[in-house]
Parts: sequence; structure tokens; C-alpha cells
Amino acid sequence: MSHRIYAMSFASVYPLYVAKAEKKGRTKEEVDEIILWLTGFTQAELEAHIADKTDFESFFAQARLNPARALITGTVCGVRVENVEEPLMREIRYLDKLVDELAKGKAMAKILRTPA
Repeated sequence: MSHRIYAMSFASVYPLYVAKAEKKGRTKEEVDEIILWLTGFTQAELEAHIADKTDFESFFAQARLNPARALITGTVCGVRVENVEEPLMREIRYLDKLVDELAKGKAMAKILRTPA
């Protein structure tokens, strides 16, 4: 089953991620850092995806996903991210969860699952 979000452009949701973070005193740069960590994109690649209005399905298909993303656990929108069966939806939920953690004031090292 294909979800509506898969066909949505990443560019249409990106400003919402930034707004959520900025409302809590965090920055666009921190949002970008999270996205780059998760996807393996360079800043230029990320900006190209935003400019090209790449849909979520293509965005994640082209990503070099960080293996440490499996360490992301917890709930977002009432759903446990580690239990999401659909692989693409799980990647989207991972991103949602990371932005949530940023907005909640978590330290970047914790958000990026950096070993102590």
C-alpha cells in the first residue's frame, strides 16, 4: 500500500521541520545536520533535492542511509518507530523522530547516536 506522503515533495515538508526546530530555539543548520547524518547526502545534494522538489520515495531511494539509524527508537505520532514494518515509512518516521528530539532540546551528540 502506497501512502500519500511517498509522493509528496521533500521540499514541501522540509520548512515544517525547520519551523518546528526554530520554534524551540534550534536552527535550520541543526535540522540540515540531522538530515545529512541520516541520509548521507552532502549539503549541496540536500539543497538540490529541495530545489528539485524530489518526492519522499525518490529522496530516500537515493540516500546512503546511516547504519546507526537502527539505534533510533521511541514514538512519533503515537507510533513506535522501530516497529514500523514498511521500510520507506520507517525512514520517514526516523527523520520525524530526529527532528522531534532536536525540538525537545536533546544534545546533537545524542540525536546523532554518537557513542560516548
